[in-house]
Amino acid sequence: MVQSINTKVDLVIKATSYQGLNSYGKIMIGDKGFEYYNDRNVNDYIQIPWEEVDYVIASVMFKGKKIPRYAIQTKKNGTYTFASKEPKRVLRAINQYVASDHMVRSLSFFDVLKRAFKSKLKK
Repeated sequence: MVQSINTKVDLVIKATSYQGLNSYGKIMIGDKGFEYYNDRNVNDYIQIPWEEVDYVIASVMFKGKKIPRYAIQTKKNGTYTFASKEPKRVLRAINQYVASDHMVRSLSFFDVLKRAFKSKLKK
């Protein structure tokens, strides 16, 4: 069994991890870090201490009405993408431990196209 890094838990919610193949489990947000545990496989877990979190990236649609997924970018180990039933609740819980200037929106589809078009014009 995996030992949790948290001593106090703020939120536990069902979620999906998009690391490799999709896996379903639970997200646990506590005082020491962000944790994801797979429902079926005990050895499939992700533990990210708050000191290791660099940015939290949210994919926002319809002017903030819908947040389909969010990602946690770490300082050393890359980016982990998740989706949950109530993403606003999860992001608010994360905001207690991560500074607001490190919580950003991802680029929309049209923003990506606009950047590509501008970079082609510069060349």
